[in-house]
Amino acid sequence: METTLRGVGVSHGVAIGEVRHMGTAVLEPPARQITADEAGREQGRARQAVSAVAADLIARGQLAGGEAQHVLEAQAMIAEDPELMADVDRRIAVGSTAERGVYDAFAAYRDLLAGAGEYMAGRVADLDDVRNRIVARLLGVPMPGVPDSDEPYVLIARDLAPADTALLDPALVLGFVTEEGGPTSHSAILARALGVPAIVALPGAGEIAEGTVIAVDGSTGDLFVEPSDEKRAELEAAAAERKAALAASSGPGATSDGHKVPLLANVGGPADVPAAVEAGAEGVGLFRTEFLFLDDSKKAPSEEKQVESYRKVLEAFPEGRVVVRVLDAGADKPLDFLTPADEPNPALGVRGLRSLLDHPDVLRTQLTALAKAAEGLPVYLEVMAPMVADRTDAKAFADACREAGLKAKFGAMVEIPSAALRARSILQEVEFLSLGTNDLAQYAFAADRQVGAVSRLQDPWQPALLDLIAMSAEAAKAEGKSCGVCGEAASDPLLACVLTGLGVTSLSMGAASIPYVRATLAKYTLAQCERAAAAARAADSAEEARVAAQAVLSGE
Repeated sequence: METTLRGVGVSHGVAIGEVRHMGTAVLEPPARQITADEAGREQGRARQAVSAVAADLIARGQLAGGEAQHVLEAQAMIAEDPELMADVDRRIAVGSTAERGVYDAFAAYRDLLAGAGEYMAGRVADLDDVRNRIVARLLGVPMPGVPDSDEPYVLIARDLAPADTALLDPALVLGFVTEEGGPTSHSAILARALGVPAIVALPGAGEIAEGTVIAVDGSTGDLFVEPSDEKRAELEAAAAERKAALAASSGPGATSDGHKVPLLANVGGPADVPAAVEAGAEGVGLFRTEFLFLDDSKKAPSEEKQVESYRKVLEAFPEGRVVVRVLDAGADKPLDFLTPADEPNPALGVRGLRSLLDHPDVLRTQLTALAKAAEGLPVYLEVMAPMVADRTDAKAFADACREAGLKAKFGAMVEIPSAALRARSILQEVEFLSLGTNDLAQYAFAADRQVGAVSRLQDPWQPALLDLIAMSAEAAKAEGKSCGVCGEAASDPLLACVLTGLGVTSLSMGAASIPYVRATLAKYTLAQCERAAAAARAADSAEEARVAAQAVLSGE
């Protein structure tokens, strides 16, 4: 009998197939005391296992490329964290086996993260995955993971670690559903990059029996258990219609009455550029530069290395707009040479622009490298600062850009509610705004984007978040300046129409979402988008906002 469940749709498309469940995670290893003579051998076993797991994560990342590579390289750094390894060695020295020492050391660090505020707590899933891989290797058992199957299936898991998500085979894994996670979790981001329909934050999905036929609609978040023939036909028809619309859509982003909305790509480095170009991106709306700095947490990359990497991206978009975000370190991206080690709540401490202003040499080197990388290229370079709180921050960043001789537009990211509330003041110092809706929602609702239990508050359809976006767009319009969105909100085609109606001037997203957004925008006039935006803001919940906007656009 057909039943319907609802989670959070995070990757477009429809998947219909039999359920296969993810293998169970590694359990707690047995406690066994070792003698002092055995300690050296056990410490060596632990180090070998850690090195092997780190190497495996890096290899998986290189195979996957793009966004997945950056995520997995960050996990490898977790595995080889020197403080964690020192704790493992101490535990083994007083009688623990290698596997028990690893398990207990990671458990202690896990407790620290869980108690360090919601933002850091969201990294617990990544930490658990690294621990499980090390313990499995030490126990000599295979790491539970994606099931073996000769036939295509829909994968259900409590959550998916980046190492598993990155290497999913779209020919076999038709789609996936997780009980935890959120719309901006690593699994969601990687699902969009793979083009696999996906739903997250669906409690109870794990209770669906192996082999049950389900239908997953990654656009709406609906999961249909044992769908009827009629429902299958309905979903397949809708999917075919979307596919036809995508094939017919090309060129610059615009509404049906010709209002231009440039569609840009979010990239994490040169490896992401080919997909962006293939999708028809009109430029880059968010060039994350952290990938260069995560290679070595002990010191910043040289100016020469930065110039080389930046130029590869700039060259790919002649006459296009490339918006570069300077280093956003801190919180979940700590760097030894930049990030304070003793902050009680790193998400609310010295991160983003605050870190760079405390280390002006790092900021100066990056800005100088960007200036040199753009020399002689017909690209429209724009540089923006993360975590801008007020006009003082904006002025400090603009002054640093001018001192570095940067011939580019200077901008500020709106990720902190204070920046949205005082956007017009900030625009006295900078030339554009870019809304990072992931962090803006996180700070507006005190809801970590990695924690499934608060995923409803991370929903970009929340009317309060739409209010903050509207305030920023209205301020930019009043000042005659631009205001784009580079958060995951832009990847939702329906929400892209609402954002356009709110006055947002450009949309930046993962490359895989660009065709969907382009095709949807082309169906509606600017006036329809404005009416849909007004209806969404008048709602009292994210779900009501979505329904209201859809009703306006469908003419109901």
